[in-house]
Amino acid sequence: MTMRIDVEDLDVYYGDFLAVEGASITMAPLTVTAFIGPSGCGKSTVLRTLNRMHEVILGGRITGSVLLDGRNLYGPGVDPVNVRRTVGMVFQQPNPFPTMTIYDNVAAGYKLAGIRKSKTEMDGIVENSLRRANLWEEVKQRLDRPGAGLSGGQQQRLCIARAIAVEPTVLLMDEPCSALDPISTLAIEELIRELKASYTIVIVTHNMQQAARISDRTAFFNLAGVGQPGRLVEYADTAKIFSTPQQQSTEDYVSGRFG
Repeated sequence: MTMRIDVEDLDVYYGDFLAVEGASITMAPLTVTAFIGPSGCGKSTVLRTLNRMHEVILGGRITGSVLLDGRNLYGPGVDPVNVRRTVGMVFQQPNPFPTMTIYDNVAAGYKLAGIRKSKTEMDGIVENSLRRANLWEEVKQRLDRPGAGLSGGQQQRLCIARAIAVEPTVLLMDEPCSALDPISTLAIEELIRELKASYTIVIVTHNMQQAARISDRTAFFNLAGVGQPGRLVEYADTAKIFSTPQQQSTEDYVSGRFG
């Protein structure tokens, strides 16, 4: 099952500070949506509201709604832990658990959730997840080695394998290639194209070429001024955002005039 995401009139606060104001955006199933914009404009903040990760920061809260196939992720009785299992997250810096083996990193989501699987079942989940992350052939002979011993690009693919092992329906990626070399970046981009067949994907990126290469739709966020909340300025098909944007600030940003 793949999920459509509907964000409606979203305001994001940290304590009394309004970080993002009035964002409304719909992301269709089995698409890649890119969030672009200058630093501090709220794109990563909005991304984190899609699986309630912003709530791990003291005072993080929203008004408005985030719906997955019509289900309000902020509704009464909704468990944020279950939300994060359904909506996986891959972070900017590869973050394999340093004391765990490659195998245990992939299996970590089940253990943390207290979900018991037989050894045979877990072996299959680990292998399938690593295959889908295009990492199996590189690590199958050293699954008992530390995950932190892999290269940066391999670590990021390991983190993707860990995220998809628990069978989410949505995958969020917060600048997943910013710490990687060009070859590793291309490998992650190719993986994103393949994963789109199974997941709704939302990615934050500062790389305009990357957004143009891998996304179906692009959302441009910006700040009205210093100390002002971030706002969603424009959201459209990626080709349109980069060729014929409707807003001057979007054109200025994608053409490199600022940001």
